Amino acid sequence: MKKLYSLLFTALFALPAAHVHATDYTQGLSIWFDTPNTLQGRAIWYGSRPDLWKGENKPESAGDTARNPDANWESQSLPIGNGSIGANIMGSIEAERITFNEKTLWRGGPNTSKGAEAYWNVNKQSAHVLDEIRQAFSEGDQKKAAMLTRKNFNSEVPYESNREKPFRFGNFTTMGEFYVETGLSAVNMSGYKRILSLDSALAVVQFKKDDVAYERSYFISYPANVMAIRFKADRPGKQNLTFSYAPNPVSTGSMTTDGSNGLTYTAHLDNNGMQYVVRIYATTKGGTLSNADGKITVKDADEAVFLITADTDYKINFDPDFKDPKTYVGVNPAETTRQWMDNAVSMGYDVLFKQHYDDYAALFNRVKLQLNPDQQSTNLPTAKRLQNYRKGQPDFYLEELYYQFGRYLLIASSRPGNMPANLQGIWHNNVDGPWRVDYHNNINIQMNYWPACPTNLNECTLPLVDFIRTLVKPGQKTAQAYFGTRGWTASISANIFGFTAPLESEDMSWNFNPMAGPWLATHIWEYYDYTRDKKFLKETGYDLIKSSAQFATDFLWRKPDGTYTAAPSTSPEHGPIDEGTTFVHAVIREILLDAIEASKVLGVDSKERKQWQEVLAHLAPYKIGRYGQLMEWSKDIDDPKDEHRHVNHLFGLHPGHTLSPITTPDLAKAARVVLEHRGDGATGWSMGWKLNQWARLQDGNHAYKLFGNLLKNGTLDNLWDTHPPFQIDGNFGGTAGITEMLLQSHMGFIQLLPALPDAWKDGSISGICAKGNFEVDMSWKNGQLAEATVFSKAGEPCTVRYGDKTLSFKTSKGKVYKLAVEADRLIVK
Repeated sequence: MKKLYSLLFTALFALPAAHVHATDYTQGLSIWFDTPNTLQGRAIWYGSRPDLWKGENKPESAGDTARNPDANWESQSLPIGNGSIGANIMGSIEAERITFNEKTLWRGGPNTSKGAEAYWNVNKQSAHVLDEIRQAFSEGDQKKAAMLTRKNFNSEVPYESNREKPFRFGNFTTMGEFYVETGLSAVNMSGYKRILSLDSALAVVQFKKDDVAYERSYFISYPANVMAIRFKADRPGKQNLTFSYAPNPVSTGSMTTDGSNGLTYTAHLDNNGMQYVVRIYATTKGGTLSNADGKITVKDADEAVFLITADTDYKINFDPDFKDPKTYVGVNPAETTRQWMDNAVSMGYDVLFKQHYDDYAALFNRVKLQLNPDQQSTNLPTAKRLQNYRKGQPDFYLEELYYQFGRYLLIASSRPGNMPANLQGIWHNNVDGPWRVDYHNNINIQMNYWPACPTNLNECTLPLVDFIRTLVKPGQKTAQAYFGTRGWTASISANIFGFTAPLESEDMSWNFNPMAGPWLATHIWEYYDYTRDKKFLKETGYDLIKSSAQFATDFLWRKPDGTYTAAPSTSPEHGPIDEGTTFVHAVIREILLDAIEASKVLGVDSKERKQWQEVLAHLAPYKIGRYGQLMEWSKDIDDPKDEHRHVNHLFGLHPGHTLSPITTPDLAKAARVVLEHRGDGATGWSMGWKLNQWARLQDGNHAYKLFGNLLKNGTLDNLWDTHPPFQIDGNFGGTAGITEMLLQSHMGFIQLLPALPDAWKDGSISGICAKGNFEVDMSWKNGQLAEATVFSKAGEPCTVRYGDKTLSFKTSKGKVYKLAVEADRLIVK
């Protein structure tokens, strides 16, 4: 698919472009540093601690940070990417160090030496145990029910690479690093800046040395699938560079010259034989260039440009053959990279950049946000801004920057034609990493996509849709083996090879999560609800939703009193095995409601729809406990002093829509008690989730407090989210939460400024989206709505609410409607 998307774009951008000046594209929203990085990360990674990068050290846990000792990479680098290729710019003076990734470079899968049978046949045949577990619950024997669940609802697959050789589950792994020696030193260096322009997805390093102004520019083009790096100066003959590549240390490969200007590294991972190719090409203006001994050497050039592309032999497969070890193999990376490189070379740097910019800006520029524009602070490095913010100094530019950085990261890590954003998006600098840098299905991958549709990036959701499709056939086997159900599901952790089983651990607080599949499937309806793309729903979406609803229905236990409950179930990563946790019931409500609506839209499955409606009517209800809290489990055992990071039982508040201050005020109050008990701290992603939940409670000031805590305590100097360690979902959760503060549409109508905090006295936002395929612009003054416009992109009926004012009106596709408050009414002007 990557090859197809690249070819489609290449034909569109064949015209010459004017010479690109980096300074013309770094004047807007930018993350920047005023001090260079050191080179110590490379020394650690490839030299003094080989035990760390070879993955031989035993981690204390699946998320052990000892695997990544490179603190500069984590907090000081600048990430660029195009959804397939990712890189981090370090910006040292003596040499440029660039970490490099391709999103499908994974260890594990059915092509390990254990073979396809050992990979796929890991589902335990446990469905027959469910009756015994449910009988134990009926008899009040919680201990027996928990024991049977722990013993029967895991698998034999370990989650740590040092516990199995070859490692079947696998992990996302680095493609290596580039190193460009410059012949310069930091002595007499001045005017240093390392900049990431969010407006142009261009990274720039600038400094002066001995009265010479040096500049490096970096971008990764989605249309061309090529990374471009340019070294230049304001005086001729100043580029004396040595470019080298350090490959993934657990792979076997060889470097060959490619003509007089290029290098090609061809290799395979030792774990599973996955083939990959890295192709490098250089051009210069003036001076000389050579490519001997596995390096590219530039001498006395005025300018040097390096083009880099890469690919693997991975092929996405929606219908894997469980007997074929190479069922996910089907791309020739030597061929694809050759074609990409030839196209890029023929265009040259300036045309490549124009193509890249036009493609990227068409997405990024859809949304504009301004917060108190008259109170913006002076130009400061981002780390200094963050430092001042932590001391209590307001910085509305920083808040705008953080919001748009989330959109930037999604564009950079999730584009059609490849896998979705993983736990670190697309950026990784080690053989193995925290939680295998995988797809965590108990909130993390879902959170990655919360901002996609609301912030006008519908296209970025499509990799998630494709990923979900890869889980269906394996997920059917998992659903049948463990639960005896129709349909499909997934478990807590997934990879690019269709893994849907639970893992080895008997710790069911995290390892038992059968509602991971239905939660993922709710994103299918979400995409439809925002786009109203009936063709997508009919041809792709509905079957995913329907089969997930079938699984949820079959999974439930119909008790003698007629109540449906989820037994056994857990509240992810927290608490005991239960006969009906609030989280699981909330997810089931959501997927059944989605399935009912989808069947109505398409006019199909009326009989099955009645069954879904009957189950919904008898599903165990939400309960309020002795502290006034929304109960997390079927029994009232919540601890008001418990500040656990997960707040799964508030799923119905957010991201679901079955709890609301408008429709269920008593339950909303109980949800508020939960958030008060859990506190305003936690890991980065958790604060991002709580931010969204406070926004859904329409408490703008408390939502703003969570946003402030996320920035102060869950954000690194380069604005990456930290768990710790770096984990990208908090960035996406933060951007989604800000959008929820300004616009909500999950309750069947558009609500303007539902959680506007006092701190954002004046402001405006344009281009954000509401369900029903509406696009909304609005501005506010002194905390009150000034005006709003609604662009109807599907011609659906529209209901808008602002405060206690409601307006309903019909719309025509393609027409813009201006709204205002007059005489205490909301009107169409």
